[in-house]
Amino acid sequence: MAEVVGIRFKTAGKIYYFDTSGISLEIDDCVIVETARGLELGNVVTLPKQMLDGELNKTLKPVVRKADTEDIKQAQEFAEKEKEAMMECAKLITKLNLTMKLLSAKYNLDGSRLTFFFSAVERVDFRELVRQLSKLFKIRVELRQVGSRDESKLIGGFGRCGRPLCCMSFLSEFTPVSIKMAKEQDLSLNPMRISGVCGRLLCCLGYESEQYRTIKKKMPKVGKQVSVPDGVATVIESNSLKETVLVELKNGTRVELPITDLTVIEE
Repeated sequence: MAEVVGIRFKTAGKIYYFDTSGISLEIDDCVIVETARGLELGNVVTLPKQMLDGELNKTLKPVVRKADTEDIKQAQEFAEKEKEAMMECAKLITKLNLTMKLLSAKYNLDGSRLTFFFSAVERVDFRELVRQLSKLFKIRVELRQVGSRDESKLIGGFGRCGRPLCCMSFLSEFTPVSIKMAKEQDLSLNPMRISGVCGRLLCCLGYESEQYRTIKKKMPKVGKQVSVPDGVATVIESNSLKETVLVELKNGTRVELPITDLTVIEE
C-alpha cells in the first residue's frame, strides 16, 4: 500500500504521481520532489490517496519535503537565469548554423542540469551545440526536440476564438482529434478554419464531439421521407445544434420543424 499524490510542474502541465513519503499534503502545497532530472519544485493538484502496490505501473519517486521560502526564492532565481541561457544558446545556434527553433530553457531546482527545448522541421545534429553549451555553463546540458503541439504549449498564443490557447491554459494532455469530428459538427473542412496555430486540427473539435454524435443518431438523414403534421415530407436540410430539420412537403412548401414533430417513414 502506498499513499500517492498528483504533482504539476507548470500551468496546464501533465500531472505526475509521487509517493507522499508520509508527508501531510494539501492542494496547492509547494513541494520538492525527486525526478529523473534531479530535484524539482512542483504544486500539489490532487489530494493524497491510498493505492495498492499492484495498481501502480512502476515504483514511484518520493516527495522529498514541502518547499520553504528559500526553495521558492531559488527557483525564481534560476527562472531569471533561464532568460540569459536562452540568449547564449540562440547565439550558438546561429554560430553553428543549425536549422532549429529554440523554444525555452529549464533549470532543475539545484541548478545541476539545464534543458533546452526546440523544434525543427528535420532531424538536427546538435552534438557540437551540447558540447559548447556544457563548456559555457559548466553543468549537464540536454536538448529536447518537441512537436508542433508541444511548441504551441510552450510558447503560448491566442486561438481563433480570441482566447489564450487551451493547451497552455488548462489542457494537461493532448487527446486524439480527427477530421471526422469536424464532419459530425457540420463544420467547413477548409484546413485554415479547423486548424490551430500549431497547424494541427483544433483541440476544441473534441469538446462537443460526443454530444454531436449522440444528436446525429436521432436526426433523420437528408432525403428521408418523414411524417409531419401536414402530411408526408422529404428532409432537405438538418441542423444538429438546434435539433431541427427543413422538410419539403409534396406541394413544394418548405418548413423547419423540431425532430420531435416528425416520424421517419421506414422503407
